[in-house]
Amino acid sequence: MEFQIPEKVQYIIDTLMSHGYEAYAVGGCVRDMILGKNPEDWDITTSAKPDEVKKIFRRTVDTGIAHGTVTVLINRDHFEVTTFRLDGVYEDNRHPKEVLFTRDIKEDLKRRDFTINAMAYNHRDGIIDLFGGMEDLKNGLIRCVGNAGERFDEDALRILRAVRFSAQLDFQIEEKTRKAIRAKAALLKNISAERIRMELTKLLISDHPDRLRMLYELGISRVILPQFDRMMETEHNNIHHIYTVGEHTIKTVCYVAGSAAENRFSPRERCILRWTMLLHDVDKPSTLTVGKDGQNHFYGHPEKGAATAKRILKDLKFDNNTLEAVVHLIKWHNYKFLLTPQGIRRAAAKIGKEYMELLFEVMRADSCGKNPAYIDDKLKELEEARRLYDEMISKNECVSLKDLKISGRDLIEAGFKPGRDMGIILNRLLEAVIENPALNNKETLLAMANSFMNDSNTLSN
Repeated sequence: MEFQIPEKVQYIIDTLMSHGYEAYAVGGCVRDMILGKNPEDWDITTSAKPDEVKKIFRRTVDTGIAHGTVTVLINRDHFEVTTFRLDGVYEDNRHPKEVLFTRDIKEDLKRRDFTINAMAYNHRDGIIDLFGGMEDLKNGLIRCVGNAGERFDEDALRILRAVRFSAQLDFQIEEKTRKAIRAKAALLKNISAERIRMELTKLLISDHPDRLRMLYELGISRVILPQFDRMMETEHNNIHHIYTVGEHTIKTVCYVAGSAAENRFSPRERCILRWTMLLHDVDKPSTLTVGKDGQNHFYGHPEKGAATAKRILKDLKFDNNTLEAVVHLIKWHNYKFLLTPQGIRRAAAKIGKEYMELLFEVMRADSCGKNPAYIDDKLKELEEARRLYDEMISKNECVSLKDLKISGRDLIEAGFKPGRDMGIILNRLLEAVIENPALNNKETLLAMANSFMNDSNTLSN
């Protein structure tokens, strides 16, 4: 089996070999080539020690010299070259206390996480597969190299990576590896929030986000996202639902993932959508009440859920923009549109035009995850809201102060004094224009502003 390797990667491998060293493409890039995918990243491993690599290549950067990694720069591209190594004792379930270099590729490969990531390749030797990675790729299995418990003791993040690879590749986790995950899941408490966030996000944005269920089944979410366990264990017991809160959540993540409409959104927006669906009902368990009708109700769960989601996302060290968008969408995800032009304008004014496209997608996925007997009616209502919104956009109707045809500067030039009263007047003008878009012209608005100014009741209410 021979693969096409990028010219610059091949150059680095050939150059190292021409100097008498072993060199291979290694890890995920080899796995992806075997699967017929184009690798996103290329890692190179070599018997050359870091100082020897630096002598061979003119431009290098010491990116991880203590762990044997040197970055080789070729034009504007950079490639990580890491010396074959043995890891010493792991003291924190994440990092080895020391790293020892070796000239033996087998020693390097056997310290890696999963068999499918423990293969190396070059044109001369072909695929170096010492632990059955090819067979596991053929059978669609995630299996630890060697003893699974030891691999997770070394680096507990591998527990979450196993589920993430299962989701990305649509593979099953081999039984001994599953048992070790259950036994070692508590070690995830030693892993940084940033690393947890990255793995969860990769799982969510994969083609198989339903593997979220494994987090619950294997005891992982109990450690890193206990709210998810409570969702999985909370019954809806409501005519609009046929799944538990957790299963409904998984369904909605899958619906948003499988939507053709999702392709309209940027990668950042798709991430926002997936996290919104994961957390949109996060506080249903804490808001559960049983009504006189004998059914469960979850009054106030969007507002309370938004606050809880904010804490979760903060703990996971999310950037502010993503955090704010997810929290905002959760807060409004259960909004009931008044299906009139005025009703849609009011909704857009409250929610913000910048969020409306995302909110429609959230609501569609949420509806699709409910009782099939009611889905069509819910989707029809949503489609009508969407039609009215598109009509509003096509007419460029005003729903925010920045769309108003008059500004604070215009009022000042007309003799109004800056201050609280001016703010009240601008908001009253906006309210009037939302009710009647025809009023949105400067002359009309200025006349209305003068009328408001002369009416003390307008400013006092």
